[in-house]
Amino acid sequence: MNDAWTTIARLAARLEKHSTLPREQRVLLQLLKIQEEAGEVAEAVIGAMGQNPRKGFSHTWEEVEAEVCDVIVTGMVALMRMNPHAPDVFAKHMERIRQRDVDGAAHIATK
Repeated sequence: MNDAWTTIARLAARLEKHSTLPREQRVLLQLLKIQEEAGEVAEAVIGAMGQNPRKGFSHTWEEVEAEVCDVIVTGMVALMRMNPHAPDVFAKHMERIRQRDVDGAAHIATK
C-alpha cells in the first residue's frame, strides 16, 4: 500500500472507531459526505469567479484545488470503508480506464 492509501486507511479506521452507527449507515453517510464536499467545490468556484453578489471574490483557485482534493480524499475514504481492499479495487478500476480511455483513445487517434 502506498503512502496515500496508508493515510486513507488510518483515516477510515479513525472514523469507524468514532461512530456508533451500524456499518450500513456509516457507509451511507460517508457516501453522502462526497456530495457535501462536491458542494464545497462549487461554492469555492463561485467565490473564485466572484459570482456571489453578497460575497464577491471570496475564494482563490488554490482553495478550489484544496476542495477538489477533499472530494478525492473523501471518495477514497468511502471506498476504504466499503471494502478493505480499496487500493486493489481502485488500481483495477484505473487499469480499465487506462485501457478504455487512454490506450483505446490513442488507438482511435492513430487511425
